[in-house]
Amino acid sequence: MFNRTLLPQTVARQIQEMIQNGSLKPGDKIPSQREFAQKFGISRASLREALLTLETLGMIKTEAGRGTFVTDPDSRTPGDMAPWRYSESHTVFDVFQTRMILEGEIAALACHRLTAGQLEHMADATDQMEKGWAAQDLISNVDADLEFHNTIVQACSNSMLRDLYKTVRDQITETQRQPIPITDPERMRASIGEHRRIIKALSDGDANAAREEMQNHIRNTARCAGLKA
Repeated sequence: MFNRTLLPQTVARQIQEMIQNGSLKPGDKIPSQREFAQKFGISRASLREALLTLETLGMIKTEAGRGTFVTDPDSRTPGDMAPWRYSESHTVFDVFQTRMILEGEIAALACHRLTAGQLEHMADATDQMEKGWAAQDLISNVDADLEFHNTIVQACSNSMLRDLYKTVRDQITETQRQPIPITDPERMRASIGEHRRIIKALSDGDANAAREEMQNHIRNTARCAGLKA
């Protein structure tokens, strides 16, 4: 993980725990940003980032003129996906399309470069992704997904592609979070299976298969978000 995201993520986890243990119930209004910032001892900017993460994951929802409320996980619909945060610069379709091109090549160029330890780390991240989903620990689920993809990026032989990935990492991260509220268990099982096929292709040193499996994985994630990338 990248250090600058740790504080908001830590706070997001704590708020998620409050929702899961019933301290905050569906329909409850989230305390004011000032109150919450004081409670957690963080800046309002960090708190806003934490709340944006939770909103993208579908755990809270902001209603204009009313405030921010805890959502009911049993009543989520496709319309409950959070608004795309980067609409002023790029569409979500653009980002998914870029991911297919960029991450497909990164996966191909990571072949023969991933160590046994890195491949094991990716397998562990995939297992954690599965466990996080089972426990409805959505933050752990997505963090494990991010770690999986980041490990492949680190092994890419092309330093410019690694740098390009870093420049669009925030937008990529959002495409990994945004479909979560409308992801059904079957799709999550399929996504986890896609991760394992990517690991196999990389372990086999098959660059073409790694590229194809990665592109297929991203294409299916886009379809989950209602797009055809």
